[in-house]
Amino acid sequence: MNDKIVMPVWTFGLFIVVMNTTMFNVSLPSIIRDINVSAALGSWIVSSYSIGYALSTMIYSRLSDVLPIRRLLWIGLAILGLSSVFGIMATNFQALLIARIAQSAGAGAMAGLGLVLASRYIPYERRGRAISMISAGAAMAFGLGPIVGGLITEYFGWNGLFAVTCLVLVLLPILLRLLPKEQPKSFRFDIIGVILTIVNAATLLIAVTQRSAVWLAAGLLSIAVHVWHNRRSKETFINRELLAKPMYRKLLVIGFCIMMLNLGNLFLMPLALANLFAKSPLAIGFTIAPGAVLSAFLTPFVGRWIDRYDNVRFLILGHGILAIVLVAFWAALGASPAVILFGYLFFSPALSATIASLNNETSRILPAKLIGSGMGLMQLIQFFGGSVSVALCGMLLEFQKKNSLVSAYEHVYGALIAIYICSLCALLWYLLSGRRLHRAT
Repeated sequence: MNDKIVMPVWTFGLFIVVMNTTMFNVSLPSIIRDINVSAALGSWIVSSYSIGYALSTMIYSRLSDVLPIRRLLWIGLAILGLSSVFGIMATNFQALLIARIAQSAGAGAMAGLGLVLASRYIPYERRGRAISMISAGAAMAFGLGPIVGGLITEYFGWNGLFAVTCLVLVLLPILLRLLPKEQPKSFRFDIIGVILTIVNAATLLIAVTQRSAVWLAAGLLSIAVHVWHNRRSKETFINRELLAKPMYRKLLVIGFCIMMLNLGNLFLMPLALANLFAKSPLAIGFTIAPGAVLSAFLTPFVGRWIDRYDNVRFLILGHGILAIVLVAFWAALGASPAVILFGYLFFSPALSATIASLNNETSRILPAKLIGSGMGLMQLIQFFGGSVSVALCGMLLEFQKKNSLVSAYEHVYGALIAIYICSLCALLWYLLSGRRLHRAT
């Protein structure tokens, strides 16, 4: 495989898919107002996409162990295209939610299979650059997504956002021609495990948003059933070998927390700009965009630095910068929109470097036979964390209606700081556990 051609094309496709998230984040205040729903309910437009994206990423990654990447990509992009056409015609919350969930079922192909492709076909000494290129596509989407989302929402309405995603279909024949040909392997796919994973994620997410002990009990029960199923089945959707690796489990915790910070912040910033400073969708886009564009510009350099200086240095550096920005948002968010503008200039590059280092470190510690399932589970955990964060932030804002708006946002950022502390503890735990003694063979 000629990765110098394949990876840039793939990165552009991922850029479109990720922009599908950031466009809706910026347009969320307008959508909530137009379809007349609460912030907590409106958060499902983002969180449902995130959790569906996470689950489909895991499914495509897991299937890549036995099915050709070309075939899986064709299926994913076809689902994404058809659901985007349906979304153009959505006029109410129910139709919008269905379109977003269907989109997420196809969108996971680009994220999940991209990491598998890089981990499987690119040597480790160049892999950091390839994974960072994928991160650059995501970072650029975070930069241009707010602007594109703001422009389309302001002049054409939020339904027009679905039309942008259809562009990914143009890349399908190009990628099918460039990707390496693989032969399918005989396998037994764990359908029950897939269903249980979906039930686990959905029930826990509903428990958070509804503050329901009943749903929490249902979620815990479904997890217990899933554990029982995994112990008695030979072929499982979530590979048992992965969960037996202590170092991998620690990286999962970091991934969960970091994506909570990322999507939680991306959910809060547009709402804060709209509600505290009366910014339009376009103005919100231009406020958030500089940080994400800077992140995209720096990502190729970060990729080379990761290959040269190792992943852990950037995990530590990224955590340090994130701490400073989160404290600044918590202490001074209501002072001026410039706080968000300049804060995100540091937050976005630090987050991208942290995610790229984390994914590269995950590929480093896993043996080749576990790359597909391991990277897929990492993506699942990351985006489930993001979904929980968006739902939690929406719920916390709804819960503080009697407080001033500034105070409400400060309290939610205080919760994100607590999540950051969990991530930092997991990173220190990973380093103190003798990380360098666990190189995959």
